[in-house]
Amino acid sequence: MDRTLESLRHIIAQALPHRDPALVFKDLNVVSMLQEFWESKQQQKATFSSEGLVVYESMPSSGPPFVSYVTLPGGSCFGNFQCCLSRAEARRDAAKVALINSLFNELPSRRITKEFIMESVQEAVASTRGTLDDADDPSTSVGAYHYMLESNMGKTMLEFQELMTIFQLLHWNGSLKALRETKCSRQEVISYYSQYSLDEKMRSHMALDWIMKERESPGILSQELRAALGQLEEARKAGQELRFYKEKKEILSLALTQIYSDPDPSSPSDDQLSLTALCGYH
Repeated sequence: MDRTLESLRHIIAQALPHRDPALVFKDLNVVSMLQEFWESKQQQKATFSSEGLVVYESMPSSGPPFVSYVTLPGGSCFGNFQCCLSRAEARRDAAKVALINSLFNELPSRRITKEFIMESVQEAVASTRGTLDDADDPSTSVGAYHYMLESNMGKTMLEFQELMTIFQLLHWNGSLKALRETKCSRQEVISYYSQYSLDEKMRSHMALDWIMKERESPGILSQELRAALGQLEEARKAGQELRFYKEKKEILSLALTQIYSDPDPSSPSDDQLSLTALCGYH
């Protein structure tokens, strides 16, 4: 623990040279410190692909408690976990959670190394009750996870999380199951989607999928949205990274908006990512 604190002080001294490491998390101006940290990262040519810097979003509310989210370059999202009586307080609390995670992300232990991959694969094998042989078989979930880690050697956890969020959403959305049915290998799917970022186009594709699900099972959209809102609130109060839950909420809200604004939207087959193109590797 002492070595971790010492490493954090060293990171703060490098990224925020004008700040006292002992006072960083007590400073009420944590919003500007978070901005300063990521501006410093950008000047160092950080590898995050998303444009822009730190983005804040306050949830509409007529009174307390207030909720604020902050999205970092690369897409990682955090929110205030305390009960905040003002929007400014919620914004500061969200910034503090994001700054702590940003600083921890700079620790050597938060970077994907061979040792980290070995430990992660062993944990995955234990949780799935599989064998270490599964790690070398890309057709298994452990093998696919091993392949993803190997493909992102040297990246930090926040960088890796951006890709993981895409696959979490594809699994939740049912897209991965559909791809397996077309005989696409896990490696092909990973290689294909690793080229893309989670943007408005991908959200629109997923929203169209949920519109089709709503046609088949009326009421499923509202049910999923209620569940997503509950998961988002629970994760926020626990101080967790929120992008997966927040993206679910955004995709489902977009689908509902499209249904109510246009009762007969165009067929998703005209707009969805082409499974045929993806499976053209064969």
